[in-house]
Amino acid sequence: MKDLSALIQENGAVQDRSIYWDEDIYELEQERIFARSWLFLTHESQIPLPGDFVTTRMGEDEVIVSRHSDGSLQAYLNSCPHRGNQVCYAEMGNAKSFTCAYHGWAFGTDGKLTNVPLEGDTYYSDINKDRFGMQSVAQIDSFRGLIFATFDAGAPSLNEWLGDMGWYLDSFMDVPGGTELLGPSMKSILDCNWKVTVENFIGDGYHVGWAHAAALDAIKSPLSFMKGNAAFDPKDNGGIQVATRGGHGMGIIWDMAAALHVNPAYHEWLEYRGAQVREKQGERAEKLLKGHWNASIFPNCSFLHGTNTFKHWQPRGPRSIEVVTWTLVEKEMPQELKEYLAVMMMMTFGTAGMLETDDGENMEGCTGSNRGWMTRQGKIYSGMGQINEGPNSEWPGIVNEGFVAETSYRGFYRTWADMMSGKSWEEMARGDGRRSIKEVA
Repeated sequence: MKDLSALIQENGAVQDRSIYWDEDIYELEQERIFARSWLFLTHESQIPLPGDFVTTRMGEDEVIVSRHSDGSLQAYLNSCPHRGNQVCYAEMGNAKSFTCAYHGWAFGTDGKLTNVPLEGDTYYSDINKDRFGMQSVAQIDSFRGLIFATFDAGAPSLNEWLGDMGWYLDSFMDVPGGTELLGPSMKSILDCNWKVTVENFIGDGYHVGWAHAAALDAIKSPLSFMKGNAAFDPKDNGGIQVATRGGHGMGIIWDMAAALHVNPAYHEWLEYRGAQVREKQGERAEKLLKGHWNASIFPNCSFLHGTNTFKHWQPRGPRSIEVVTWTLVEKEMPQELKEYLAVMMMMTFGTAGMLETDDGENMEGCTGSNRGWMTRQGKIYSGMGQINEGPNSEWPGIVNEGFVAETSYRGFYRTWADMMSGKSWEEMARGDGRRSIKEVA
């Protein structure tokens, strides 16, 4: 494995190609990123009742997420502590307990061992059930309905982890009734590295006018002005790109939340909700609500506000991911509007969506090209817009006044490098990722 300190250079703008291919780097990611970070699990709307559960992954670790009988959120490894068998094979459902198919050990919805067959006859009633429950996560918490967990007991709180990203999320998530994910989810496999998908969603406004040119033209989107990347003027085509503490980030195009929607009901909803958000949170929040976002929460969770898409990129080795996709809506939206948005999401960023297929081909290409030994010795570059970014008096984080930039890429890879180097939470908090080229020059 190459020297870790050389994998990310120039303040996050240069990446060594081996980080998308190398097995040893991927294994270290499991230890230093996925075993420490707060990871998205599910949304509370997916497990509203006692006994409700979903199965998912935290990195490569299989977990069960359940609503216990007392209403609490629980998450634990989906592996029997007896002989290691997977305990639950269902993707979601409602259960009073989980029973291992191998030897019949049974566990409650809090992961605790409740029954051992032949306990008296073979163990002679000399087994400590408290010792052999399924291994729980160290911390679990919810932010505006989004459930996250971490294996690291020493990790900062979820609110601290999200930091400024939480402030941005509130503009469309801290609304009456809150949000929900419409399920069940869609799942597909892409032959690419998990970081490629995250960086695309974290703020890649550059590819929209090129990779999606034909699709934007076909659906007569207001974003068709970007077609062909002929020109870009941040003053006329306004928006921002943001890198926040902790590797989170986004690109926002002002007044374009409904850019892919012809249904006037969605436009009307944005006006209705926008007035409420402005009254409660101020004009900045309303502006965020009405913008179209492409955003990622470090390390492997992304969403598109406006296109109502929520993605979980689950790694399956360094060159493959499982893509889990939901429609993200507000609970108080009329049912007809929710159904319309679900259909539009599937047509655009669902498994076979027009825009999803554009992206998928490019994501696989960005990974597969690194199979060559000589190719893998090279670097790739995300330095766009460095001269135009920095702290901003209006918006938290490192901000670029223009949504076509790579500011958020650099923030993501700075945090990736910090965690891969094994820095403590205290060290990372002191550095905190708020670095622009102006500040390090």
